[in-house]
Amino acid sequence: MTAPRLLPPAFAEFENYAHTWCLATERERYAQRMSSSMSEMLPFYNAFFPQLEEAIAYCDKFPLDDMPDDAVNLLHLVYSLVTVSMSVEIFHQPKVVDSAAARIDRVKEPFP
Repeated sequence: MTAPRLLPPAFAEFENYAHTWCLATERERYAQRMSSSMSEMLPFYNAFFPQLEEAIAYCDKFPLDDMPDDAVNLLHLVYSLVTVSMSVEIFHQPKVVDSAAARIDRVKEPFP
């Protein structure tokens, strides 16, 4: 049996990444980044980054309070790309360079 489709059909090529990176909270995305290796994050970044503008344009078709589930998942994938991009573009490792125990404690998550 195959896993259920998480993303809109136009973004089906990213389904493999969706099962790891479609995470609803910033805390979950940061934890996934911290538990991932660069060899796990780089393929996601390299594949999805060129499609970022198209993904955002797709999500922009819907009001935030009435997005279909597959569009919400795509938005979560965009958020994860932002989280991963810091490691790929700046730190070259999952954790923040030259920091103590850096972590994110958000009191309330953005919607959706």
